[in-house]
Amino acid sequence: MDNNGINKMLETLVRTTFKDALRASARDPKMAAFFLRTLKAQKRAAEKRQAWESEGLHVPPLMILSVTDHCNLHCQGCYSQNLPRENKAEMSPARLETLFGEAEALGTAIILLAGGEPLLKPGLLDITKKYPGIIFPLLTNGTLLDETIVARIKEQRNVIPMLSVEGFEGDTDLRRGAGTYGRVLAAMEKLQAAGIFFGVSITVTRSNFSTVTGDAFVRGLLDKGCKAFFYVEYSPVREGTENWVPTPEQREILVAGSFRSKYAAAFLAFPGEEKAFGGCLSSGRGFVHVSASGDLEPCPFAPYSDASLQHMSYKEALQSKFLRSIRENSGELLEEDGGCAIWKKREWVQALLAGNR
Repeated sequence: MDNNGINKMLETLVRTTFKDALRASARDPKMAAFFLRTLKAQKRAAEKRQAWESEGLHVPPLMILSVTDHCNLHCQGCYSQNLPRENKAEMSPARLETLFGEAEALGTAIILLAGGEPLLKPGLLDITKKYPGIIFPLLTNGTLLDETIVARIKEQRNVIPMLSVEGFEGDTDLRRGAGTYGRVLAAMEKLQAAGIFFGVSITVTRSNFSTVTGDAFVRGLLDKGCKAFFYVEYSPVREGTENWVPTPEQREILVAGSFRSKYAAAFLAFPGEEKAFGGCLSSGRGFVHVSASGDLEPCPFAPYSDASLQHMSYKEALQSKFLRSIRENSGELLEEDGGCAIWKKREWVQALLAGNR
């Protein structure tokens, strides 16, 4: 599939997701008005990306930004803590601020804030406040969402907290530590009381699949004010966890999207149906990953880079020969058995990197 085809499909996916968010906000006129504005802003961003496409620069609609490697939890199977990374200085708040401006100018209008725990990054909410035109889904473990931070997020409708859970108390505490589930529920109560649009990010494994897709779990979270569900298929970056990966049948249910017609909420599965896009959407085809130290990488599961945002602009980094090589060979990264194709074929990826240095 060529870039124009990918662009159109991604624009449809983005538009559908925000329409679902609008539907979920029907009882909150201010939030509904915000998502109407967001739909228009996303359309303008798509026009920017198309303009750059005509000049030979492919700009992804989504940036996944790990703002820090630090975290206050030690979850089982965490990719951030298990992937091999060099010990480099993290990007400064000042560089993050300029990076957001560069991304907005190119048409990357969704920046998913990850970590580590992103709320440990000093000044993060000061920076996001300066960019109301960018949507910032905030992947957080929820344990730091006190009254002060909740009040700050309330001022920024474009920051959408996505709290991490693995199911009910037993599954969540088993993976994230005793007492975590209770702290997450307490954070949800604060967000709901403040009228903040929030969701959950769920790492889907073979064992918790029935729970996290079940009616009791979904409706329970809807009752707590949750309006968005981000299902992330577990990717085994640690040996011995391969049997955590969802089965092909389970993955098919996630991709089918039947949840959308059943519940008034936004649902998104990652990596989703990559076959329809002709292979992996990493490396700028649909998204890129920026590490805490500023390395522009194919995805969060592939800590390889030939471009540092500590030393170049976002526009320059997107012209990476390494990322272009992966995009041109995206058919090599069709994954049939679950998990991350680019992680499974990391030796091939490393060879591409070596060949483009």
